[in-house]
Amino acid sequence: MAQPVRWSFLCGVVALACLADAARAGDWPQWLGPQRDGHASPGSPAVQKLAPELKVLWRKHIGGGFSSPVVAGGKLVVFDEDGGEEVTHMLDARTGTQIWSAPIGDVFRDEWGAGPRSTPIIDGDRVFVQSCKGEFQCLDLATGAKIWGVSFEKDFGVKFLGSKANEGTAARRGNNGSAVVDGNAVIVNVGSVNGATLVCFDKHNGKILWKAGDDEAAYSSPVVATLAGVKQVVSFTADALMGVERDHGSVLWRVPFRTESKRHAATPVIFGDTVIVNSHTIGLVATKIVREGGALRAVPQWVNKALKINLSTPVRVGDYLYDQGPGQTYICADARTGETKWETPGFGSRGTENSSTISIGKNLLVLTDAGELVLAAARSDSYTELARVQACGKNWNFPAFSDGRLYVRDARELICFELAP
Repeated sequence: MAQPVRWSFLCGVVALACLADAARAGDWPQWLGPQRDGHASPGSPAVQKLAPELKVLWRKHIGGGFSSPVVAGGKLVVFDEDGGEEVTHMLDARTGTQIWSAPIGDVFRDEWGAGPRSTPIIDGDRVFVQSCKGEFQCLDLATGAKIWGVSFEKDFGVKFLGSKANEGTAARRGNNGSAVVDGNAVIVNVGSVNGATLVCFDKHNGKILWKAGDDEAAYSSPVVATLAGVKQVVSFTADALMGVERDHGSVLWRVPFRTESKRHAATPVIFGDTVIVNSHTIGLVATKIVREGGALRAVPQWVNKALKINLSTPVRVGDYLYDQGPGQTYICADARTGETKWETPGFGSRGTENSSTISIGKNLLVLTDAGELVLAAARSDSYTELARVQACGKNWNFPAFSDGRLYVRDARELICFELAP
C-alpha cells in the first residue's frame, strides 16, 4: 500500500511544478514581454476573436504616465503619478487590489502629460523602476521596500534639464527607456557622456560591474542578444546604434545615427545577426554585424526611408515586421529586404500616431493610441482584420498580456480584460 502513496505524492509534486512553470510561462514581466520582443509566451491561450463588449474583470483609477503594466506570478506592478511624485504600485493581478505603493521621485510633466514613462521589471522577488528624472531603484516585490538605488545626476553627473534642453534626449523628455535584466546583472541607460551611456549593475546590491559609451541616452530600451557569435547589449542611443560586450562592457561596434531632435524611441529588433531600428528621420534601417578577424564590424544591409516610424517598435513574426506606419497607417515590411509588403489606414490619432503590437500565435493584437483594440492576422500577403473594439481612452501605453488577460491603461484607468478564458 505504501508504494502507491509515494507515487501519488510524486505525481502531485510534478503536477504542482508543471503548474508553476505554466504560470511563469504566462508572465509579462518587462517591457515588450517575456522575451522583450512583443511576443506572448509560447503556449499562451490563442485570441481568435474580440467580443463587441470586452469582458472587464476589474478596473482601477490610476494617475498619469506612459509606463506599461507588468505581470508575474499573479502580481501586477504599475507606475504612475499622484500630482507630486512618481509612485510604484503592486496589485493582485486577479482582483486589482493594491498590496503596496512606493514613491520613487519627483513627478515630471510636459505638454504631453505627467508621470513616469519607463516600464518596471519584475525579476524574481524584486522590482526595478526608473523615474523620468533619473532615479533608478530596486524594490522588494513583497513589500515595496527599497533595497538599493542610484541617481543619474548625483552618481553619474547627468543633469535633467526638462524644457531647458535644446534637443529631445532623455534629459529633456524623461528617462523613458527601460533597463534590461540578464543573469546577475541589470543594464541601465544612464546616458552620461563621460563613459557611462550604459551602466551594468549587480542586480542584488547595486555594485557597478562596468560602464560603457559616451553618448546621451534617448528613449530607446536596450536588448541583450548574440550577434556574430558574441553576446552583447544592443543600445540605440541619442547619437548611435552600438553593441557592448555583455560581460566586460567593451564597445564592440558603433554606427552613428544623428537624427532630428535625437528622437530615438524604438527598441532594436534582432533578426539573426541583423539589428533593425527606426525613427521619423531615418525610416526603417537594418545593420548586419559580421566578424572580421578578432573584431566585429557593422555593415549596412538596407534602408526603407519611407517608413518613418516615430515611436513604435516593430514586432517580428518570422521574416516580417508589423508596426504602426507613417501617419495613421499600419504596415508590414520584409525583414530581409526592408520592402513594404502592405500598408493600411485607420490606425491611431492624427498627430500623435502610435500603436502597440503583441504577437499571439497566428494573430496580432494591436492597441492604438486612440484606445482601439484591433485583432489582425499575422499575414504578409495582405492586411486581414478580424475584429476591432474600443478598449480605453487615448494612450501611449503598451499593454500586458498574461494567461489570457490583457492589462490596459490610459491616463485615467488600469483595466483588466479577459480575452481568452
